[in-house]
Amino acid sequence: MAKRAHLSADDLAALSDAAWWVGRIQESLATCESAYRAYQRAGEPRRAAKTAMDLAFLLFLRAEDVLAAAWLGRAKRLLDGDTDCVEHAYLRYFLEVECGSDAEVMLAAAREIRPLGVRFADPALVAVTTASEGRVLIGRGRVAEGLALLDEAMAAVVAGELPEEWAGNIYCNVIAICHELVDLRRMRTWTDGLELWCSRQAAAVLFTGICRVHRAQLLQIRGEWARSEALAAQAGADVRELSVSSAAEAHYVVGEARRLRGDLAGAERAFVQAHELGRDPQPGMALLRLAEGRTDIALHAVRVALAAVDDPLPRAPLCFAAVEVALAARAGDIARDAADELLATADRYGSAGLRALAGHAHGAVLLSEVRPAEALAVLRRACADWLALDAPYDAAQVRLLLARAYAAVGDLDASERERAAATSALRRLDPAGSRALPDGLTVREVEVLALVAKGRTNRQVAAALVLSEKTVARHLSNIYTKLGLSSRTAAATYAHQHGLTDG
Repeated sequence: MAKRAHLSADDLAALSDAAWWVGRIQESLATCESAYRAYQRAGEPRRAAKTAMDLAFLLFLRAEDVLAAAWLGRAKRLLDGDTDCVEHAYLRYFLEVECGSDAEVMLAAAREIRPLGVRFADPALVAVTTASEGRVLIGRGRVAEGLALLDEAMAAVVAGELPEEWAGNIYCNVIAICHELVDLRRMRTWTDGLELWCSRQAAAVLFTGICRVHRAQLLQIRGEWARSEALAAQAGADVRELSVSSAAEAHYVVGEARRLRGDLAGAERAFVQAHELGRDPQPGMALLRLAEGRTDIALHAVRVALAAVDDPLPRAPLCFAAVEVALAARAGDIARDAADELLATADRYGSAGLRALAGHAHGAVLLSEVRPAEALAVLRRACADWLALDAPYDAAQVRLLLARAYAAVGDLDASERERAAATSALRRLDPAGSRALPDGLTVREVEVLALVAKGRTNRQVAAALVLSEKTVARHLSNIYTKLGLSSRTAAATYAHQHGLTDG
């Protein structure tokens, strides 16, 4: 640091900024603090306050909340009695909007601060408060108004009107909101835009990493699980020191990719890493337990996760998982409640992705209630929605439900067409990864099924796979539920028809 003694406060601030962009976070933090002290010595309290806010923001990203709050306190003290400046407007934004917890207070603050951005000719402050207002409105169910405000903020980003750090910030926040809404078309559009934007930066380690997480989420929806895992793993490593929440989400995406590919042990490791970094590993962990045949544990886990979340949008993926788990556990009332909530959420927020989730879950529940004729109409719409959203795995899962519904109403020809289409789609998925398995079966369930098809008893299956007989029975129960079968003979026939007895 002695070599930098000759640098001005502005030089130190610029050096800190450059270090952050290339991912040298410790150097960035130390130099930012030096810039803060240099501005204080120079008698520039506004510049010192802005630097203190910059430092707080970097610390919040690293989940060092106590230290970050202390630096915001320093900024506040420096600006006491000096409220007619853009620095004070940014301080209000951080304290009342970014760090806020009450939606009404956040909304009012964003609306009050935005005109200050206009007055002080600061387009970044205008854009970020516009995006914040949109985010709050979406959370309250006023989706059209909220999305219009997000698009307005993004217009400033695309036009190149904002400093790069704020442009990247708004890009990432808007994409995260689209993901939560399951607004996949918007999410793809803005992720494409962020990728292009990142490619034009000399360095953008954090924003490139976050962009990779979002691209991995989209690849997962398309069934490209190996690519999704690789991209998310790279992103997690790149942003670990810069943003704890982004690294945690990357690990969660890795876990989901592994779970879907049947790597259950690898999925558990990734979910545990996500949890260690502060990301609730649900619903992935509950679905993992279901795949392991631990249905009771899975059901309890997803119910606890739902009890801990109030907001409708974060509850949506939990409800979708709750339907699958509850149906496997033969807890029809729980499945029905979760499906009904999903329908209400889709109706309130209106995105095509939420409608597909809700229809998928509702159709599965109707089928479990032996209402196949009603299920057909619902599942047809859900299948069309998933196909339109380029979600082939989910579409294939709905086709398998359709096959069961058609069979239940006696249309065996249509049932076979749906099953064949689903099997074909699943075989095309993830060419870089492991073989896609039919009807949502896990690797372990296929192993059990193959041995049952060879005439093994539960005790013999347990011995061969080093499992307890109780666990084998749970796997068989899950297999019967997923395949709509009720006997070992039918399960053995299925295994032979789908080539699952090889080896």
